[in-house]
Amino acid sequence: MFSIPNTIEAATEQAQAATQAAIQAGLTRLQIEMVIPELKQQPIAEQFLAVFQELGLAFKVYFADAGAAALAKRDWDNPDFSIRGINEIKGQPDTEDEAFLVINPSAVEVSEVEKLCEAALDRPVVLLNPKLEDVATIGIGYAGRQLRERFLSKLESCYYLRPLEGAAIFRCYPQPWQVWQETESGDYTLLSEFPQRPTSEAIERILSADTADQAAGASPKRGFLGELQQFIRALTQ
Repeated sequence: MFSIPNTIEAATEQAQAATQAAIQAGLTRLQIEMVIPELKQQPIAEQFLAVFQELGLAFKVYFADAGAAALAKRDWDNPDFSIRGINEIKGQPDTEDEAFLVINPSAVEVSEVEKLCEAALDRPVVLLNPKLEDVATIGIGYAGRQLRERFLSKLESCYYLRPLEGAAIFRCYPQPWQVWQETESGDYTLLSEFPQRPTSEAIERILSADTADQAAGASPKRGFLGELQQFIRALTQ
């Protein structure tokens, strides 16, 4: 059983393992969400190349724009696989393409991502740290609902890590979704599991069971995720 990682490197390794397991299980529309501010996308993306290489899959890599793709191509010493901006896709994927990795696409690129997923048919498409559900961009009306029902709801979060205040939401395929609570020692204890992504209301109900310690003025030591929360607050002040 995977538990809360204690470093970004450990989280990345977990995400790689979860992605490989999901692909081997036949899942084809995957997303990895490490909801951590200031996370550098390109080094994480470079490590994710091993997911496809170890599975022996011929793959293409797409970034949100051509500039980011050109930078990655330079920093990765011009590898022999294709690296492009997703808005540069013209026509159907090549028949020899077996998988696709899309790095950090935003809601601005959601149309191109959806078209790629449609054209890929039964070939795996992996979205690394996507930000496709920006309400300000895709809207909350009929068009937004249709997009969610038609496409966004079909994406499988094979890895998800989101730090909260003294807690974390975690999913590492094939495990269920989990809510973890930080302890006084700086470790984390598993509070609850869900077959689907828990709602914010469900998370609040679970975490409210820890209010006794908070009322008593407990001041737990800060673990990896707790330190991230302090960093988040510092950035927003």
